[in-house]
Amino acid sequence: METTKIPYTFYVESTPNPAALKFVANKLMIENGATAGYANVLETEKAPLMKKLFEFPFVKNLFVAQNYITVTRTDSTSWDEVMIELRLFITDYLNKGGEIINELPSKEVAVDSSFEKKETVFTEHAVPGTDVENKIVEILEEYIRPAVEQDGGSIVFKSFNEGIVTVQMKGACSGCPSSTMTLKSGIEALLKRLLPDDVKEVVSEAA
Repeated sequence: METTKIPYTFYVESTPNPAALKFVANKLMIENGATAGYANVLETEKAPLMKKLFEFPFVKNLFVAQNYITVTRTDSTSWDEVMIELRLFITDYLNKGGEIINELPSKEVAVDSSFEKKETVFTEHAVPGTDVENKIVEILEEYIRPAVEQDGGSIVFKSFNEGIVTVQMKGACSGCPSSTMTLKSGIEALLKRLLPDDVKEVVSEAA
């Protein structure tokens, strides 16, 4: 018996960033909780769909996670002008069998609260080198990432040095007017509360 393949359909969700929209699919596009961000076409060698999307002159950056793509546009156009065209393009490309991402980055990260068991998973986080860094990554993954993904973005751990945690906001969170408030009142406050002897400040690195 032949199984009927379910075609992709997409609907559009707004985000806290007026320059970014989420194009949400009816099924998964990437699995294993992976995410991937692309700041320009040079980063899309192993991401055919992302490369195609950068051919649109208004596309500024892209972020993909599980069942959605967040597209951030330039200031030269409005969503009213291009939203339908972009949604139809993504839908048509995928339903014709176009590839999304050929290869995701994988790194060894801690996967339990003992920080002993390690597993190769798909992640954009910098590889933690100490127990404190492992704890920071675990907190970001458990408490912060689900919330920012709801808004079409992501947060990536970059470094920890002398009490200062450096992260990078991606997707809709990059350049979002409310991202500074989220960083300080949300992320920094949580890390200080859970790691009071270690974390002094959280800063953001430009994407």
